[in-house]
Amino acid sequence: MMMMMGYSPAFAQIIYRIGDSTTNAITPIYPYIPIAIGMAKTYDKDFGMGSLISMMLPYSIAFLLTWIVQLIVWVVFSLPLGPGVGVFL
Repeated sequence: MMMMMGYSPAFAQIIYRIGDSTTNAITPIYPYIPIAIGMAKTYDKDFGMGSLISMMLPYSIAFLLTWIVQLIVWVVFSLPLGPGVGVFL
């Protein structure tokens, strides 16, 4: 669908990676959550998954906003995404 709009497949993959990577730290199925909770429990016995997610949420939002701004800059200036790959087809 993005190709029909004139965007390259590499650009579609970047959009997916931005959405996926910014929500990894706040999803309950993230594989490193037990490790982070275990380390935090050494300092705070009441620390749990909700505490971890609530602490990571501002970072996720900040990363998402930063990467969306960076993506907009790439589109506006038609900067290359890699060797021989542009935003548009």
